[in-house]
Amino acid sequence: MKGDPEERALAVGRYLAGSGATVRTAAKVFGVSKSTIWKDQMRLRRLSPGLWREVRKVLLKNKAERHLRGGEATRCKYLRQARALHPPDGTGDCGG
Repeated sequence: MKGDPEERALAVGRYLAGSGATVRTAAKVFGVSKSTIWKDQMRLRRLSPGLWREVRKVLLKNKAERHLRGGEATRCKYLRQARALHPPDGTGDCGG
C-alpha cells in the first residue's frame, strides 16, 4: 500500500493495534520497509494520538518479547538441522 502517507499511517496503526503484529510483519503486509512503518508511527502520533498510544503499547510489548522470539527461532533452527541428520519420529514442534 503506497499512496497517501497519512492514510497509510492510520491503516498501519489500526492494523498494529488490532493484530499485535510486529513491525516486520506490518511492513510485509503493507508492502513497505520497516523504516517506513516507523516513520508512519511518527505521522500517526500527530494524526491520531489515541491510536498512536495503543500502537506504542503493542510495539513496546513486542520489543520486550523479541529476545524470546529470537531464542525460539534459534532453537527451531537447530532442531530442523538435527532432524535433517536424524529423521524425527513425528513428535515435537517447530515444523519440519
